[in-house]
Amino acid sequence: MAATPAPPQAPPKPTWDPRRAEPPFPWLRPTIRIRLTLLYGGMFLIAGILLLSIIYLLAANALNVGSDLPFKVVTGTVSSESCNITSTQLSAAELNHALNECVNEQRQHALDNLLSRSLLALLGLAIIAFAFGYAMAGRVLSPLGRITRTARAVAGSDLSRRIELDGPDDELKELADTFDDMLERLQRAFTAQQRFVGNASHELRTPLAINRTLLEVHLSDPGAPVELQQLGKTLLATNERSEQLVEGLLLLARSDNQIVERKPVDLAEVAEQAVDQVHAEAEAKGVEIRGERLSAVVQGNGVLLERIALNLVQNAVRYNVQEGGWVEVTTEVQHGQAVLVVSNTGPVVPAYEIDNLFEPFKRLRGADRTGSDKGVGLGLSIVRSVARAHGGHIYAQPREGGGLVMRVTLPI
Repeated sequence: MAATPAPPQAPPKPTWDPRRAEPPFPWLRPTIRIRLTLLYGGMFLIAGILLLSIIYLLAANALNVGSDLPFKVVTGTVSSESCNITSTQLSAAELNHALNECVNEQRQHALDNLLSRSLLALLGLAIIAFAFGYAMAGRVLSPLGRITRTARAVAGSDLSRRIELDGPDDELKELADTFDDMLERLQRAFTAQQRFVGNASHELRTPLAINRTLLEVHLSDPGAPVELQQLGKTLLATNERSEQLVEGLLLLARSDNQIVERKPVDLAEVAEQAVDQVHAEAEAKGVEIRGERLSAVVQGNGVLLERIALNLVQNAVRYNVQEGGWVEVTTEVQHGQAVLVVSNTGPVVPAYEIDNLFEPFKRLRGADRTGSDKGVGLGLSIVRSVARAHGGHIYAQPREGGGLVMRVTLPI
């Protein structure tokens, strides 16, 4: 009696990457332009405060605030509306004291008025200085923005873009020229790689196809000896494995680059096609394929995305238990991302071996995953490469009781 399969575990949580974390206030990001603006404005503000302090101290020293008047009233009539002084009400000593207080108050009032007006003028000039500094910083850093835009275009595999910065022969132009030289070398290397892949595709596939045809012709001869037929089948299987290896290497080389031409692709349809292709092999091994596949449309290359689903489902079927095995294939949209999850029963996979699964030609230790009839060791490497080319990620997690949970996330 087949054992009841354990429910699949929750998919692993993506590792937090501080470089991808969004700041709480993106507009407060400390860009070079903001820092230069603060530097220009701050220097002007400090210089203005120092200048205002010097002017204030010089004015206070010239007005002699707090000192007695350089004259004294002895006889006569003195009156002041601002100080409310009437000579008939005060003696000469009281009148001189009142005049000192009145003049010192007027001096202090003049200093306070000078300080307040100077602060308002400084505030206005500071605003103008910060705006001017922001504009000047933007003008100075505009070549860096041009370099950044070119780098972003190159990140989309458009290696034909160049900065071609004109202007004075300064550090920024030297940086732009160096970047253009680097792009030129990258384009030559990329072109050479594409040419090599095309030539290798032709040179490697042609002799293998000829060998396969010759072997199939000899095997179709009913009069051929049994030993020759057995040898032909062995050679045909070896030739087929070599063809798979060549196709895998070429696909791996092509999928390492960003996808330039993207079209809407539904992961649910891609997964259904992969399940249909593996259905016969799953029935032969007694493996049940199940799971709900909801619509999840992404922008990408349909052929490469189908290769992701096909490789994952094939691995899940081939590396499964002998009896009562199952494979669960689900697609959905979670948190703004399209998610493809392939879970399966199978042998116990140690957690420390997970990273080795995605390396080319590396497999788990043990007979269950090293059979020569189960592939060439490039399936998961291709899956990771294609996922990265689409801006996505793949995560693997061992299931309790055996098997794996493969989770592919792609941006919508």
